[in-house]
Amino acid sequence: MLFLTLRLSRGAALVVTLGILAACALPRVGPNKSEIFAGSVLREGDAFILTVDDRVNAIAAVAPALGFTAGFLNAGELGSDTIRAGDTLGLTIFENVDDGLLVPQGQNASVLEEVQVDGQGYIFVPYAGRILAAGNTPEAIRRIITGKLADQTPDPQVQVRRLAGDGATVSVSGAVNGQGVYPIERPTRSLIPMLAAAGGVAIEPDIARVTVARGDQKAEVFYNDLFNNPRNDVALRDGDAIIVKSDSRTFTVLGATGSQDRVTFESQKITAIEALAQVGGLSSTQADPTGVFVFRNEPEEITEQLVGQDVTGVQRVVYVLDLTRPNGMFMARDFAIRDGDTVYVTEAPFVQFNKAIAAATGSLSAVESVSSTTGL
Repeated sequence: MLFLTLRLSRGAALVVTLGILAACALPRVGPNKSEIFAGSVLREGDAFILTVDDRVNAIAAVAPALGFTAGFLNAGELGSDTIRAGDTLGLTIFENVDDGLLVPQGQNASVLEEVQVDGQGYIFVPYAGRILAAGNTPEAIRRIITGKLADQTPDPQVQVRRLAGDGATVSVSGAVNGQGVYPIERPTRSLIPMLAAAGGVAIEPDIARVTVARGDQKAEVFYNDLFNNPRNDVALRDGDAIIVKSDSRTFTVLGATGSQDRVTFESQKITAIEALAQVGGLSSTQADPTGVFVFRNEPEEITEQLVGQDVTGVQRVVYVLDLTRPNGMFMARDFAIRDGDTVYVTEAPFVQFNKAIAAATGSLSAVESVSSTTGL
């Protein structure tokens, strides 16, 4: 009888201890599912909580796209022999008369060496006047000078050649194998061959982003998209700056996973399954596969499509992935992670229960130890 009473007393003590522990904050990785759902707009919070399905995947997968503007896409290729301000030209003028305008008596040609193209792009030729050279080819300049001299001397013949100056150039910097200033020549009039001339990218192509700065305009594309879409191989212009850098997008993984970290994108697109795999997957001893959440701030237009109602401004959205549901793994495999996302995996309910049991067992053991010591 005494033994039964003692067992009942210990059972009661365990129940009381569990209740006390439940009321206290046992260590855990973060909020549980019920606490997250309490943050819904339908309850105590201001977040839209959505279970991921095919419709949600189709809408939420929309991400801000990189790409060139029409100004870059519609620019024609620049000739490799285009003259620019600062170049030095050499002119040779032949006249079919004994007493010509420019040709000395007894000679058949006049040579004008080192004709400088001024800052405004012009040159001066006697009897032809001020001629716009910058932006024209030597052949175009030849025709202009010939036309202006033809009214003053019969059948003039003109040769134009560049003596100094690199012509049009671009700078290539960042994660390339050969940074430097490169001339726009016949094989390198567009972006892809110019990058090849610079030795190619020095980082993984999947995470390389290419920026082209032209005056006050700037556009960026993923390196792989240069080859996936031929239009992205844009024509270059004098003074363009080409910068190659690594993708700076990140997401954060917390909760019952193999590790908790801020993770950089390893490819242009990452799904929820791939994001979990990058941190070692779900913890086999702690994770609740029904409680995988993705926290994101969604733009107004995407949120309205998701919830079917008007909203104002950026909204907090929580996506729920239940890997145990039919097709749950497929939903997670198709869900696209975006820059700034937080992926959180809740603990399984029994984990907290086990912690409470362990804590209670430890407490009762301590009590028994004290009792045996005092002889009670």
